[in-house]
Amino acid sequence: MFLLRDDISEIASLLQKGNIICYPTDTVWGIGCDALHEAAVDRISILKGRKPDKGYVLLVSSIEMLKRFVPKMPPRLETLLSHHQRPLTMIYAETVGLPHWVKAPDGSAAIRVATDEFCRELIEAFGNPIISTSANKSGEPFPPTFGGISSEILAAVDYVVKYRQDDKEPAEPSSIAKLDRYQELEFVRE
Repeated sequence: MFLLRDDISEIASLLQKGNIICYPTDTVWGIGCDALHEAAVDRISILKGRKPDKGYVLLVSSIEMLKRFVPKMPPRLETLLSHHQRPLTMIYAETVGLPHWVKAPDGSAAIRVATDEFCRELIEAFGNPIISTSANKSGEPFPPTFGGISSEILAAVDYVVKYRQDDKEPAEPSSIAKLDRYQELEFVRE
């Protein structure tokens, strides 16, 4: 599929049909799809050569969207997410409305409120969380820029977003944290 320029409503329509996209996130370039579409998530697992029981990071457009899936959010955490400067993926032990195929074996879900304007607008137009996994095969280094994405990955997705393909600044994955039993932030990856 080819669009002359990125049209958010067109990309949202592709996601609704179960298509897979390669897109710039607020961290590294990612492969994404509708997190609630099992066949699309399975395609990503096969493309990456990844075991499907590992769980995926989901991107949401806002704290309001996050609360649809994490209704028991501690106020301190909401304040942190509202003011955190760097992309922060949180692991939530308890969620609602998310299928097992996006969760870790223990039932937890990793979710990040997107800070990139393009991602937020796309997710808002789409209306569901989007899978966010780095655009590489499992076990290989993540691509720090669009130019580092393999031709195999690019050929296997249904649409490659044009936005930010020329960025030369290398990107880094997000920090990942969870709340411990004392409701204190515990970093899994900084």
